[in-house]
Amino acid sequence: MARSLSQVPEDQPQTEETIAKRVEGDYNADQIQVLEGLEAVRHRPGMYVGDNARKGLHHMFREVLDNAVDEALAGYCDTIKVRLYQDGSMSLEDNGRGIPVDMHEKGVSALQVVMTTLHAGGKFGEGGGYKVSGGLHGVGVSCTNALSTWMETTVRRGGKTYRQRYEQGVPVTEVLEIGKAKDSGTSQHWLPDPTVLTDTKYDSHIVKSRLKEVAYLNPKLTLEFTNDQNPDENEVFKFDRGIVQLVEDLNEAYDAIHKPIYFHRVREGMEVEVAIQYQTNYNTLVLAYSNNIHQPDGGTHVSGFFQAVTRVLNQYARKMNFLKEKDKNFTNDDLSEGLTAVIALKLENPSYNSQDKVKLVTPEVQGLMNSLVGDGLQTFLEENPQVAKRIVDKSIVAQQAREAARKAAEAVKRSNAMDSFGLPGKLADCVSKDASICELFLVEGDSAGGSAKGARDRVTQAILPLRGKILNVERARIDKALDNEEIKSLIAALGVGIAINTGREEIGEEPLDEKKNGSSHFDITKLRYHKIIIMTDADVDGEHIRTLLLTFFYRYLKPLVEGGYVYLAQPPLFVIKVGSNERYYASDEAERDRILSGLKKKKVAVQRFKGLGEMNPEQLDETTMRPDSRRLVRVEYDPQTDIEVEMLFSRLMGDKVEPRREFIERHAREVTNVDWHY
Repeated sequence: MARSLSQVPEDQPQTEETIAKRVEGDYNADQIQVLEGLEAVRHRPGMYVGDNARKGLHHMFREVLDNAVDEALAGYCDTIKVRLYQDGSMSLEDNGRGIPVDMHEKGVSALQVVMTTLHAGGKFGEGGGYKVSGGLHGVGVSCTNALSTWMETTVRRGGKTYRQRYEQGVPVTEVLEIGKAKDSGTSQHWLPDPTVLTDTKYDSHIVKSRLKEVAYLNPKLTLEFTNDQNPDENEVFKFDRGIVQLVEDLNEAYDAIHKPIYFHRVREGMEVEVAIQYQTNYNTLVLAYSNNIHQPDGGTHVSGFFQAVTRVLNQYARKMNFLKEKDKNFTNDDLSEGLTAVIALKLENPSYNSQDKVKLVTPEVQGLMNSLVGDGLQTFLEENPQVAKRIVDKSIVAQQAREAARKAAEAVKRSNAMDSFGLPGKLADCVSKDASICELFLVEGDSAGGSAKGARDRVTQAILPLRGKILNVERARIDKALDNEEIKSLIAALGVGIAINTGREEIGEEPLDEKKNGSSHFDITKLRYHKIIIMTDADVDGEHIRTLLLTFFYRYLKPLVEGGYVYLAQPPLFVIKVGSNERYYASDEAERDRILSGLKKKKVAVQRFKGLGEMNPEQLDETTMRPDSRRLVRVEYDPQTDIEVEMLFSRLMGDKVEPRREFIERHAREVTNVDWHY
C-alpha cells in the first residue's frame, strides 16, 4: 500500500487498524460544522458582500439602499435620507410602506424574519411585494445586520412606530411598539463590526456617488446626504430630467454634436430607457443598469444595445447612400467613438453572474434590447436627418482612422524606441524576472532619473525616465497617442500591450480573449512589474504630470488600475537637519511645523526641495524608494463610482476650460494634501 498523504512515519506499518485510527482521529462527525442563521455571513463575508474590507463595507450600504429604492420603484417612496455619524455608524431612512411587523408563519415578527434570515424578503414568487426589484436573493439587509456590531430597525406603519435592536445579527429585543407615527417608512441604523471587517470607515465620496447615481436613474426620487463628520459634504440629489441629464453632465467638458437622443419603450414586462449622445472626443462610455443596479461588466442588455446601434446605423447609412456599395459596413468600433450612452432597464427576475450583480446574464434581454433600441433609434434617425448625418459623418472619420489605430497598436510591439531585447533603450531594468517583486518607477526627466538610478535596488527596481509632460490622451485619438514616443516606451516597458474597450469589440481584428481582459492587444500575464510607481516632483508641474499619467492608465490600461498595480510615490517637500547626523523629512508645511515644534531647543536647518533632482541618491532612497521607509499610495478604483471618475477625468482633462475652472474653484478648499486623496 502506498504511503499516506497524511505523512505517517516511515517506520509505522500500514495496517487496517492504524488506517482506521488515523481516519477517526483526523476527521469525524464532531468536526462537521453547521452554521446557523447569519453565522455563515460572519464566517465568510466575502461570499455575501464581496470581501471583508472596503468593498464589503460599502456593499453593506448598497444593500440597505437597494431596499429603499425598491420601495421607490414600486411607487411608494419619494425621499431617502442617509446620515453618517461621528461614531462611524450610518443610518438610512425611507418614506415607503415600512417593513411588515405582523406575525409571520415562522412564529416571529415578519420584521425579524427579514432582518435575520437569509433569502427572506418580499421579492420572491408571483405573490411577492415587488414586481421589479434591485434586490435579488433577499440576503442584503440581513447581511448588513450580520456584519454590524449593532443594528436598529425602526418601522413606521399603520399609525404606529416599532423598533427592534440586533447585535451581530442576533435580536436582543422583541419588536417593540415605541410610539405613534404620522407617516410610514423604514429607518435602518447600523455600526460596522470591526471583529469581522478589516475596514469599518465609510468613504463619503463612494456613498455620495451611489446616491447621485440613483437620483439620475429615478427623477421622482429625492436623496439627502448628511455627514456629521464633515457638514460641508451635506448635499441633496434630485435630477428631474433623469438619464438625459446624466448624459449631459458626463459630456459637460466636451463639445456634443447633438442634443441627447432619448427614448422609452416597454415590451413583454421589460421597460427600457436609453439616452445617447455623441461628442467630439474619442472615448466611449456606456453605463448600464438593471433595476437601478450598475453593471460595470455589462451583460446581455449591453450586447443587445450595440447590436441595435450597429445594425440600424449601417442600414440608415446604406439607405441614404452615405455608405456606397463598395464601402465596408461600420464596425462597432467605428460607431462607438465619441459615444456616451446610459441604459436603464427594469425587468422581473433578472439573472446576474454573482451576488454583486456586476454583469446581467438574462438571455432573453439581448434580443429584446436589440429590438427595442433598434426601433427607438431608427425612429429618431428618420425624424432627425441632420443629427443622423452628423453621427454617420463622425463614424466615417472613425472608420478611416481605424486601420491607422490598428497599425499603431501593433507598432507598439516593434517600436524604434526598443532595444534588441524588446525594451526601451532608456529603461534601466532590474535584474529579477519575478514580476511579483519587481517595481517600475516612472520618473520625470533625466536629472531625477539619474538620482533614481543611483538610489534604486538594482535587483527589484527599474527606472524609466519620461521627458516632460506626456500627451493628454483624453484629447487624442488612439493612433496619435500610440505614436507618442513616451507612451510607446511606457507600454513597451510594461509588456502587456493596451486595453481599450469600445463596448463589444476591441481595436484590431483578432478574436477577443476574456482571459486577457477582453482585449486582443492586452495580456496581463505578461506584466513585468507588479508595482508601477509614478514618482514626480512635489509641485504643481509634478501634479500635472501625475494626472496625465493617471489619465493614460485609466483610458488605455484600466485593468492595471483595477488590479491595484498603480501607485503614487510620496516624496518629501522638506528636509530638516539637526546637527550633522540627524535628519527629518516632511511631506508638507503642516508636517514640517509639527516636527519643528518638537525640536525647539535644537538648532535646525530647513531645506525645501524644488524637485526630485535636488535629492542625492541617498536621500531619494531613504525617503521615496526604500520599501521599509518610503510612503506609497495605491491608486484604488471602485467600478461603482464610474460616474464620478468619468466626470473627474473629463472635467480635468477634457476640451473645455470652464468645467475645469468650476471644478477647481468648487473643491479648492477641500484639499489639504493632494497626494493622499487618490
